[in-house]
Amino acid sequence: MSSDSPRSPLGLRDVLSLPDVLGDPWTAETLPLAPDEEGEVVATLVHRSTGTATDRALLHVHGFSDYFFQTAYGEWWLERDHDMYALDLRKYGRSLRPHQSPTYVDDLEAYFEELDAAWERITVRDGHTQVVLAGHSTGGLIVALWADSRRPVELAGLLLNSPWLDLQGPAVLRTWAAGKALDRAGRKRPMRELTRDVTGFYARSLHRDHEGEWDFDFEWKPFGSFPVRLGWLRAIREGHARLQAGLSVPAPVLVLSSDRSSWPKEMNEDIFRTDIVLDVRHIRRWSVAVGRHVTYVAIPGAIHDVILSRKAARERAYDEIDRWLRAYVL
Repeated sequence: MSSDSPRSPLGLRDVLSLPDVLGDPWTAETLPLAPDEEGEVVATLVHRSTGTATDRALLHVHGFSDYFFQTAYGEWWLERDHDMYALDLRKYGRSLRPHQSPTYVDDLEAYFEELDAAWERITVRDGHTQVVLAGHSTGGLIVALWADSRRPVELAGLLLNSPWLDLQGPAVLRTWAAGKALDRAGRKRPMRELTRDVTGFYARSLHRDHEGEWDFDFEWKPFGSFPVRLGWLRAIREGHARLQAGLSVPAPVLVLSSDRSSWPKEMNEDIFRTDIVLDVRHIRRWSVAVGRHVTYVAIPGAIHDVILSRKAARERAYDEIDRWLRAYVL
């Protein structure tokens, strides 16, 4: 066994990791990346071990205007003999630096650098041979593209929680002409911010100081979201096009979403029982484009981040994940 293994008390991971903001026993490791036009770039690998030797792990990637804080989700995986890892992507959460434009990239393949680095640490350094890769929303699109491109032998399954597979809103936004216009504008004025009507309902429905159950940092997951820039949206639409052309992720895929979307104008019960961020009809339509073996499940009463839904819906989601793991992954 390598001296870099987490089973070793002097392993390299222990040297490089520091206590995380989530508190002991969660740790965080900064991953240095190639600088971009704004300067220094890093990502952050959050980790918690089962405490016993296991060759299984989960790597989770968050969505837009988000970061990893879902400790109950991590503990669920730990109870099932999976070491828990989560990646805060560049310019998000723990990885955001003062000189950076939050969330901005102009090509989704930029994220492949930190996914490669995280995967190498999880598999080669830490010795895991069966890794489930998970992504939520924008993170679901990113990890699907990465898994199709890299196809690592250790990939045991791909779990997508309300993945962003198409652009929500009126159909005209998804036309060829709209795509060409965005491509031109995104190239010409990539940093231009798009005007959006952000209600803050979703964050309010989640945070325990408002109408929700969960605790998170408003600096890293703000009520009003982070800006959406033309160059970033252009990159998203290019990612959508690649996925919709058909991927071939070789591992079993599970896609979870709510059973319904809604677009409320005021705080009401729909906010707590539907996806108010994405159109679940698009998730249903394009899930089959991810790979050769896809299971799609619509969870009644779930919200956009399915695992943060109210108790009955999230328990149903966990049951579906467990069923999928036992049937196709373990």
